[in-house]
Amino acid sequence: MSIVVVFDRYGPPEVLRPASVDVPAPGTGEVRVRVITAGVNPVDAKVRRGDLAHVMDPTFPQTLGNEFAGIVEAAGADVTDLKRGQDVLGFTTLTAYAESVTVPVGDVTPKPDALPWRVAGALSAAGQMAHHAIDTLEVGPGDTLLVHAAAGGVGTVAVQLARRRGATVLGTASPRNHDYLRSLGALPISYGAGLTDRIRDQAPHGVDAVLDAAGRGALDASQPVAADPARIVTTVDDTAAARLEAQRLRGARSATVLAELAGLAAAGDLQLPIHLSVPLRDAARAHRVIGGGHLRGKVVLEVSPPARHGGTEPWHDS
Repeated sequence: MSIVVVFDRYGPPEVLRPASVDVPAPGTGEVRVRVITAGVNPVDAKVRRGDLAHVMDPTFPQTLGNEFAGIVEAAGADVTDLKRGQDVLGFTTLTAYAESVTVPVGDVTPKPDALPWRVAGALSAAGQMAHHAIDTLEVGPGDTLLVHAAAGGVGTVAVQLARRRGATVLGTASPRNHDYLRSLGALPISYGAGLTDRIRDQAPHGVDAVLDAAGRGALDASQPVAADPARIVTTVDDTAAARLEAQRLRGARSATVLAELAGLAAAGDLQLPIHLSVPLRDAARAHRVIGGGHLRGKVVLEVSPPARHGGTEPWHDS
């Protein structure tokens, strides 16, 4: 049996509750992972509220969670490249808020020893979305990239990947996160009325590409300063994307990309701050925090301690 977080109806964070479920044995091409940490993302709150009911048909009680890190408990008979007891991180669909998950072996990658558990459990969704965005926008040397919600999970990774590619990065954020953005190499810009003018102050000749991870009018403020409408993407605002003919970016997940990001983070070349970590039973609190917005980095559920050899391995919080 595995403890999971579920909800029986759409509603506020308080609809989340623990439940016990059977964990299937891994079949052909699968591994079962004891979850150590699981990331919490804005899309989880959208599912819980019913915002995505028009595109998905959940069966109540509904589970949540799309990213995790943990230890391989068992593997299908044909799985030879991962062993029981191996540390991994990976992705799934609406099942990661749980003590154990069973997933295809191609959806996990080994966790580097130097990668903190909290970061490992929160890296997949934001990291891969940011990587996909930077690739889609073809960001390269000499480009000026504008990132909205630059201090959040997706924004944080996107800023760093763009800087690694030689781009100048402007990032919108609340004033309390401006020093943080400067530490990542971005030029900070405050949200709010007059945003387009403030962008022009930083980039008088406009920007080459735009990544919107904020919504709330960010695309409208960006269009007047964007040199190429084809190089505007959003991860959150379908309505504005359709109206302004911008690209609505969907998730593209790959264990190869995740391994690359994990390697960068383990080497200290990619930061992903953890805004809050709470036990699995406090998932409702995690959802209240992500609902408030203006986070720096990610929110993580601590599912089970990473015990090793009769002791307890530290969480290696960053």
